[in-house]
Amino acid sequence: MGSQSRILIKGGRVVNEDCSEICDVYIEDGIIKETGLNLQVPGGVKVIDATDKLVMPGGIDTHTHMELAFMGTKTVDDFYTGTKAAVAGGTTMILDFVIPPKGTSLLEAYEKWRSTADPKVCCDYSLHVAVTWWSDQVKRDMETLAQQKGVNSFKMFMAYKDVFMLHDDELYAVFSQCKEIGAIAQVHAENGDLIAEGAKKILSLGITGPEGHELCRPEEVEAEATQRAITIASSVNCPLYVVHVMSKSAAKVVSSARRAGRVVFGEPIAAGLGTDGSHYWNKDWAHAAGFVMGPPLRPDPSTPGYLMDLLANDDLSVTGTDNCTFSICQKALGKDDFTKIPNGVNGVEDRMSVIWEKGVHSGKMDENRFVAVTSSNAAKIFNLYPKKGRIAKGCDADIVVWDPSATRTISAKTHHQAVDHNIFEGMLCHGVPVVTISRGKVVYEDGVLQVVPGEGRFIPRRPFSDYVYRRVNQRDQVGKPSAVERQPYQGEVITVSSQNGTPRHAGRDLHQSTFTLAGDAVSSGSSLPHPSKRVLAPPGGKSSIVF
Repeated sequence: MGSQSRILIKGGRVVNEDCSEICDVYIEDGIIKETGLNLQVPGGVKVIDATDKLVMPGGIDTHTHMELAFMGTKTVDDFYTGTKAAVAGGTTMILDFVIPPKGTSLLEAYEKWRSTADPKVCCDYSLHVAVTWWSDQVKRDMETLAQQKGVNSFKMFMAYKDVFMLHDDELYAVFSQCKEIGAIAQVHAENGDLIAEGAKKILSLGITGPEGHELCRPEEVEAEATQRAITIASSVNCPLYVVHVMSKSAAKVVSSARRAGRVVFGEPIAAGLGTDGSHYWNKDWAHAAGFVMGPPLRPDPSTPGYLMDLLANDDLSVTGTDNCTFSICQKALGKDDFTKIPNGVNGVEDRMSVIWEKGVHSGKMDENRFVAVTSSNAAKIFNLYPKKGRIAKGCDADIVVWDPSATRTISAKTHHQAVDHNIFEGMLCHGVPVVTISRGKVVYEDGVLQVVPGEGRFIPRRPFSDYVYRRVNQRDQVGKPSAVERQPYQGEVITVSSQNGTPRHAGRDLHQSTFTLAGDAVSSGSSLPHPSKRVLAPPGGKSSIVF
């Protein structure tokens, strides 16, 4: 048995979400065999000295898009370069997204993603699946994915009109199916209709540069969609996970919902915690375009700190990156029209350092909360815990040895990703991963990668995560509405005439509306005008942009 199969981490402070303690960690065959002091271990063991360092569960990046075909091109980081960069930054598992085109099979798309990723991944991974259209076949595919393929999370887009976007009645149907099969519903929360109209207006004003991207997607459209998604999910008692919470307004909506008892989780990402949207107004087009993502980074410079405060206090729950990298020449597809700039930024390599710098080093959160938001909470929500997200006997040996006193400066010149720029360029980070262990093997040590494509594994996830569904199931038991027992009405009932003079029974059922949940008129020959749309100001107040 080689030394790579037996590892002893000595002298470090083991940090879990609930406590920290000085102890050693012994690993054998990919599993943590023992923790404690003065462990008796066999010979031929690789010893890692972790004195004055922290020994933490490897990071779990809840939101990546490796080699995704999107907006006419494909991301430059594939499952090899992306996971290689991940382990260099202390992340030992990613959750990527299967995104089927409208009208195509979810199962076939899932198999395609598996066949693409399996030979390349350098660390463990799992998959969310996006629902981009609705039919009975999609409903059956979701059930098969949950029961047989290890998928317990499905993402719906409320933006990207005519490409991925679902309407409210479709969201209701998908949320209902998620609840039925024990999955977590995820949403990209932006009002796609308003974005489409806003983009037309901004372009008509002659604004074609990257700043137009933020101008047509102000905070209101994110906050409104977030509130709408929470309302629809709550109506069917379905747990909801809001991906990439980017604005103060949307974060307040999630926070208020959690404090009101809703089963909802908010995911800020490294980009939104580490930088802001002022870059969209940079005079260098390439620099500005490098930050274009959806929802956009916000120009309010207090946003990153505000999101970190809510993350530290459990108003927001977990962090990902939405790592979706395009080179500058790919971004240049939109050099004359911001709507054609491929949306996406980097983050998979730098997430852990950015959150440590902005969260722990700044004093906003402690080391235990850091473990919770970078690893443990993700493992709990997606039913991976305690195999992932914890350092204890029997857990997977996915570990990062972290030096809180070391520093590094983020730069595209030194990062391991394929993308040619970095949105955190020049950021000094206190706290550096010095050793990353994936599946019980050292894959990164003192700046040197030791990865092999395909050594990572797909990790299936069971439905009905206890951490998510315990409250949901209890509410089903105690919260069912019941009819009032009363004597039937015996009095007189008037009759009214219809438009053609034929008598009919009064009391039209007002629940049978001629409008869908999305506010679109039902095609029943009605001559009623289309209803106007009114956007309420989010809890954070109005934006300066008016449609």
